[in-house]
Amino acid sequence: MRSDVIFQTSPWWILVCLLVGAVYAFAMYQPLPRLAGSGAALGGFDKRTTYGLAALRFVVVSFLCFLLLNPLIRSLKTITEKPKVVLAVDNSESIVASGRPALNRALTSLQTLRQQLTDKGLDVAVRTFGDTITDVDLTQIPFTQRTSNLSGLLSGIRSDYEGRNLTDVVLVSDGIFNQGVSPTFGDYPFAVQTVGLGDTIAKKDIQLKGIVANRIAYLGNQFPVQAEIVSNGFQGRSATVVLRQNGRELGRQSINFGKNDTFNQLTFQATATQKGVQHYVVEVLPQPGEFSTRNNRQDVYLDVIDGKEKVLLLALAPHPDVKALRNILERNQNYELDVRILTGTANEATPPADKTYDLIILHQIPDNGGVGNALVQKYLAKNTPVLFILGNQSSLGPFNTSNPVMQVVAQPNQSDKVTGVFNNDFKQLNLDPAKLELLSKLPPMSVPYGEFRLQPGSEVVLWQQVGSVRTTKPLLALNVTAPRKTAVLAGEGLWSWRLEEYALTDKQEVVDELVQKVIQLISVKEDRRKLRVYPIRNEFIAGEKVIFETELYNDIYERLFDSPVRLEITDEKNLTRSYNYTPTAANSRFEISRLPEGAYRFKGSVTINNRSEQSSGQFVVRDLQLEALNTTADHGMLRQLAQQTGGKFYGPAAVDDLVRNLTSRSRPARLTSTEEMNEIINWRWLFFVVLTLAAIEWGLRKFYGGY
Repeated sequence: MRSDVIFQTSPWWILVCLLVGAVYAFAMYQPLPRLAGSGAALGGFDKRTTYGLAALRFVVVSFLCFLLLNPLIRSLKTITEKPKVVLAVDNSESIVASGRPALNRALTSLQTLRQQLTDKGLDVAVRTFGDTITDVDLTQIPFTQRTSNLSGLLSGIRSDYEGRNLTDVVLVSDGIFNQGVSPTFGDYPFAVQTVGLGDTIAKKDIQLKGIVANRIAYLGNQFPVQAEIVSNGFQGRSATVVLRQNGRELGRQSINFGKNDTFNQLTFQATATQKGVQHYVVEVLPQPGEFSTRNNRQDVYLDVIDGKEKVLLLALAPHPDVKALRNILERNQNYELDVRILTGTANEATPPADKTYDLIILHQIPDNGGVGNALVQKYLAKNTPVLFILGNQSSLGPFNTSNPVMQVVAQPNQSDKVTGVFNNDFKQLNLDPAKLELLSKLPPMSVPYGEFRLQPGSEVVLWQQVGSVRTTKPLLALNVTAPRKTAVLAGEGLWSWRLEEYALTDKQEVVDELVQKVIQLISVKEDRRKLRVYPIRNEFIAGEKVIFETELYNDIYERLFDSPVRLEITDEKNLTRSYNYTPTAANSRFEISRLPEGAYRFKGSVTINNRSEQSSGQFVVRDLQLEALNTTADHGMLRQLAQQTGGKFYGPAAVDDLVRNLTSRSRPARLTSTEEMNEIINWRWLFFVVLTLAAIEWGLRKFYGGY
């Protein structure tokens, strides 16, 4: 480190500082007349003491004046950084597929490589998936990672060593990746030297490559399970594929591998007979001579739901909007739609008396003729969520008394033509304002002509626009704070919106999404439980932590903490694991490690004010056999990656060539200089130096009788 003094004023001012110090010292310790018969000065100091005290006063005063000039200290610090090399080792399970002896020989060579590079003056670090190893013997690396993300490994090195003297990365891998993108798509500021492990010859094997199945099925319904099978070396032979649930065989099919076939598909039809998350297993029965049977089996998890959300669409008369609403709702498999036309036949007009609904859609009801008023009052009395759609047959008097969203005062038989404009202040739904700009291009709706007044708690989704003039009248609004969640579409013509959108975009997405999300918002059931225990995801990967979030509320739904919670988790074999924890304001989560694969049920319980509160649910721990799906090394990708980055590809036996390549090139150390500017007056230790000198001068003067 080198330091220089920089003056912000002329250095000639230093002479002034010295002069001030000298004058001050002379004035303080000027010679005094001697007393008769005495060798001492009047002040009682001898000559040597006087000069010493004057010198201290001179130094202190001069230095204080010097500090007033506010000089700067410039520090230049130079750091020598040796060249760095990172050994990036792919420690996934697929590496050991070619045999442990061959792998141990390669790791021994890499350990020698590491030592030789260190001896040559290079700074060597080791990286694996998820870890950084510094001193561990490379031959002791456990190859247990269940996934391979080579692009993530190299991107992490690039990020961690940004701005440092990293010259080369030695990637030791078989070239197989099953997560992320290909590393050849990345841009790296270092040369990647690749060392290819594994066997590039395809093994004689049968693989269950993938399973295509629904995530959700409804109780009592059939659902398909499609198996995709890849074979190598078994052409002209056959295999058996089995579908099981809880050890019980549900189906069995044979598959024949033709002479030129390497890919086949077959489909099972299963029936959902139990509610909740169900675990199915698809397995190809092992064949003699297979390289591995780990990739012959895959798990399928389905959430079987007991019934759909029941929706009643009650219309006064046939109308194109009714057909449009039917098409929108039937796109969502969670809805069971019941359409009733009041002016139709008796069987078609009246819903079953004993049937309950989760949502009511009223099209032009209440009506001017009073046909549906009695039926409407029956459903409104149950506080069932309602979507009102107004039309030219709507009776606004009963409508105003039946909804908490808006009041409409209009002249009979008078209507207005309006388009919709999205309200950017509406935040309850995740709607894209850019997409909703399409509404301005759609045909106008017919709405009552009159005065619109929003009720307290209502929010506007769409405003009315007449021509190019935006009004403050709502076209689509809702209220989810009232006892009955309600939405109102104040016009008819939804069918023309959908047709025009298809003519403009060849799709029917924007209008359908808007209607679907509004319906979901008003029909969702409010969770009034005081204890809510739930996993942060419905599915976890075997080996990762299962994390539960806990919410606890009092009678007025204020958040509570520090109450002990008991959590019970039951697997498919009815084995129950019990845990106790206490959520706090700082940490309301609970983590469980090392749960084996399978479908689990959980129940959380807590006691609040001598009352027991419970919360239950399900989750899945999935075992992804990604490393078993492909065991054929991809050295071609490693060669391409090395060529793109200025490196070379080496086989396991050519590590000595890699050492010579890395050590023969001139890699000078990098010098990094940093400059700092500091004001001397900010150095705290100078204060104590000045204070000490002043104290010494003052103490000596008092000791010798000065004043």
